[in-house]
This record gives sequence, C-alpha cells and structure tokens, in this order.
Amino acid sequence: MTSNITTADEDFIPCQHEYRVNCGNCRLNSICLPLTLEDDDIVQLDDIIQRSKPLQKGQHLYREGDEFQSVYAVRSGALKAYKTTDDGREQVTGFYFPGEILGMDGISKNVHDSSAKTLETSAVCEIPFSSLSKLSTLMPNLQHHFFQLMSQRITEDQVLITLLSKNSADERVAALLLSISSRNARRKLSPTHFRLPMSRVDIGNYLGLTVETVSRVFSRMQKLEMLRVDNKEIEILDAQAVRTMANVSS
Repeated sequence: MTSNITTADEDFIPCQHEYRVNCGNCRLNSICLPLTLEDDDIVQLDDIIQRSKPLQKGQHLYREGDEFQSVYAVRSGALKAYKTTDDGREQVTGFYFPGEILGMDGISKNVHDSSAKTLETSAVCEIPFSSLSKLSTLMPNLQHHFFQLMSQRITEDQVLITLLSKNSADERVAALLLSISSRNARRKLSPTHFRLPMSRVDIGNYLGLTVETVSRVFSRMQKLEMLRVDNKEIEILDAQAVRTMANVSS
C-alpha cells in the first residue's frame, strides 16, 4: 500500500490495493488496532485475517440476508451500506472509508441486516468473527478495542438520524462534508481537500434529498466561497462557514 499521505495534492494518488500487506506494516494499523498490542499479539491477530485481491467497483462484499461470518476492515477504496426497501429500492445507510470496520450489523442475528457494495476498486481485510472472539478472550486490550469500534459504529449510525432530522438541505450536505472531513483527519489525511467516492445520487439517497437539490447546495456553497468543487474533488475553503451552515459548534 502507499505510504501515509499528508499533503493535499498527494491525497489523490490512488492506493495500490496491496493485498499482501500485513497488520505490522499497514499504514492504517493505528486506526484498526489498539496501540497497546504487543508485536506478538499483532502476529496472532494477523494470522486470522484473510486478505484477497481487490473488489472491483460495484461488487458486493456481502448482501442483506447473507449468513454473518466475518467483520471487515476497509484497507483502500470505499464502500456503501444499504438496505432494500419493500418496493425494491436501495436506501443508503452509510459510507465506509479506509481504516473503518463494517459488517457488524450481522452480530445480533447471525445474518447481515444490510448489503455492502464497493463505490470504487477497494481492498478489505476479512476478520472471521469466531476467531476474533476467541482471540479477544486472550487479549483484553483487543476485546476492549473491538467494543470501542462497536460503540463508534453505533454512534456513527446516529449520524444518519441526525442528518435527516435537520430542517434544510444545506444543513444536511454541510454536516456530511464535516463528517467526511473529520474521518479524513483521523486517517491523517487532509481534512479540507478530498475526493468524494460516492455519486450525487448516493449522497441524495443517504440524506433524503433529490440529486438536483444536492447539486444546487454544492453550487451555492461554491458561490459563497465555502467550497471549491470540481466534480468529485472537494476543497473546503472556509471550514467555519461550513460548520455554521451545518448548525454545529466549532
């Protein structure tokens, strides 16, 4: 995989999706793993993780109703989670970026409650849940870290509820951009200059807005010199103005 990226121009260098990487040399291990794990513990964890070649854009990682067997760490690329409505439409429920964990929706009922599909070529680490559970009993730090990840996932699930509860389209779009910005910062990438891997259609679906409304909000934010928008490339020019639009405190 590529080395850690910190400058805005370098943010857009594509990841090589190296599937032979291990936990010890992965640039995302500080996000995925508890910092207190010893080298020997990391080796044991690495032994249970399965890595395959990258998934192509539009390929499913799992589908709603599939038997739950593993959780997944995104190593490169991006995925979306969605549920299928009664009339057969997709309802996007979340976006996942490198260093983030998905698949935990299947823990309670042993079947996945949603589907996960790649937004672009993506690589994941598959972590069999039965093996992870056994290993966690031997490593309290790992168990605690996994509980933290579950808690974080629950918290992030509330983001959608919060977004949809906002009155205006401006608030919803601005809040989503702030969420992506903070998640980029957690990966030590630029919080102000990034590429949106999802389409305007997916953004609108996620936020409960039409694609035309999403496009109008981006245009308005650009005219107000809050953003610079070039198709999927976003540069936040005035973070405080975006926070104000999102109606959140700085």
